[in-house]
Amino acid sequence: MKLTSLRPLFLVLVSFFVLTAAQLGAADAQPTQPRLVDLGAGKCIPCKQMKPILDDLTRNYADQFTVVFIDVWENRAEGAKYGIRMIPTQIFFSADGKELARHEGFMAKKDILAKWKELGVEVKESVTPTAN
Repeated sequence: MKLTSLRPLFLVLVSFFVLTAAQLGAADAQPTQPRLVDLGAGKCIPCKQMKPILDDLTRNYADQFTVVFIDVWENRAEGAKYGIRMIPTQIFFSADGKELARHEGFMAKKDILAKWKELGVEVKESVTPTAN
């Protein structure tokens, strides 16, 4: 097998590890705004149902709070670090990194936004313009 035939596989693996490290770094970084950490797994059904919600929150509320997804099947230490009992688990953090609330199981977008409001974080959708 030629070394050049391994190059695409190598690039995919490097990209995966860089992305995973970036996500974990974002979860632990010194926050500057409130943060929602969703701990789940790519193959868990309720977690899959959360993905479009998390994507929407990331896209439309990025100026108000940060969303971080951690796959605990790929990063077991992170699940242990946060002391989760089941997936998905959503943890709400203040801008200074203090845990404010925790929810286990699927959580709808309206419930996430309501929880932020209950915690004193006013959220308003800031729709990102789409390219035509």
